Amino acid sequence: MYRTFTKKKEHHRINQYIDSHQIRLVGKDIEKGIISIKEALQLAMDQELDLVEINPKVNPPVCKILDYKKFLYEQKKKKKQFKAKQIKVNTKEIRFGPQIGDHDGKVKIRSAEKFLMRGDKVKVFVFFKGRSIVYKDQGKIKLLKFAEEIEEYGKVEQMPVMEGKRMYMILAPKKF
Repeated sequence: MYRTFTKKKEHHRINQYIDSHQIRLVGKDIEKGIISIKEALQLAMDQELDLVEINPKVNPPVCKILDYKKFLYEQKKKKKQFKAKQIKVNTKEIRFGPQIGDHDGKVKIRSAEKFLMRGDKVKVFVFFKGRSIVYKDQGKIKLLKFAEEIEEYGKVEQMPVMEGKRMYMILAPKKF
């Protein structure tokens, strides 16, 4: 099973590509310690396995004798399992003007509740067109009222902030 690989996008140096004179050999059924690279390569060849550099940052580098293809397969499998366990959080955006009506505001609140119940974050914008920038305080009041209406489903992660011609606030879902 001793292989000679060409240098591809492999993450580990193996066999003759390990460029150190001495290595620290670790693994099962192997006498652990610092040995020469020639001895380690001979041990790997005798077992029909590969010598793989596990940690190149230490001096001498740490190597292990194993089946490299199986090692890559297991790493890929672990990575896939880890990725499956992660929770992806989406950010949804809701925007309105500073003079939004009550009914329209309630529609926006229902949308935000739906997003928060799904586990998404919500970024709420108040956009100011033309001279409506004069009503900054009114926009801030609208955002704070929005947060108050929705506090059952989400909490304010970032208070209202002015950015250019718009003011925004971020809401995160509450854990139930």
